[in-house]
Amino acid sequence: MGDSLDQPLVLRSDLDHVATLTLNRPAARNALSEPMLDALAARLDEVDADPTVHVVVLTGAGPAFCAGHDLREVRSNEEPEFRERLFARCSNVMMQLTRLRRPVIAQVAGVATAAGCQLVASCDLAVAGESSRFATPGVNIGLFCSTPMVALTRTVAPKHALEMLLTGDMIDATEAHRIGLINRVVPDPRLADATEELARTIASKSPMTVALGKAAYWKQRDLPLADAYAHTSRVMVDNLATNDAAEGIGAFLDKRSPTWIGS
Repeated sequence: MGDSLDQPLVLRSDLDHVATLTLNRPAARNALSEPMLDALAARLDEVDADPTVHVVVLTGAGPAFCAGHDLREVRSNEEPEFRERLFARCSNVMMQLTRLRRPVIAQVAGVATAAGCQLVASCDLAVAGESSRFATPGVNIGLFCSTPMVALTRTVAPKHALEMLLTGDMIDATEAHRIGLINRVVPDPRLADATEELARTIASKSPMTVALGKAAYWKQRDLPLADAYAHTSRVMVDNLATNDAAEGIGAFLDKRSPTWIGS
């Protein structure tokens, strides 16, 4: 639906250690078809293996960030095997975002609905234009947003998540910011610049330290309290043994800017 045969489904552009991945099905509101999910997974693997990339920005071409699954594709493939494979692929991409060593920032313009809202919730950070809107509207068409619920409930408080899931109502960027689904709301014309500023700030840090910290965050958040402290204490010890920690501490004490080594 609406795909261009001569354009990749996910575009990539790089600038100053920031890789921008753009979902490129604008006529289909960047719906997550099976080919789109495969293309996104391949791009994420590509940037994760590229040592020049320190931060990833994920955005969408056209008027929508992502409208979720391609319902025409789902309806035309009634075999349970296809649908099981589709949802497994989508779930794997969402987990891939959290396992990626590079922080991922969602840059949201337009709507992010159903699995598109799941995509925003699965990214590490999110910046949205003031006209953007968010919803998990599956309940409105008799298909509860069960897989989007996983990311949503790990990002916002339970009652906020349940209200979105049970009503299917669209919320605006201000409300999405209030409940913690996104980090920042900016005027629409400022969206790309604001996302770039955030990405550049993170990209200026030690990429090794950022990768270590992101992995530690996702690991500890679902552990019992004592286990979380035990795990992060080990991470701190390992971190202190790195060259970048020695350089950063030395630079701080010497009152100079650090020069990151990357190890």
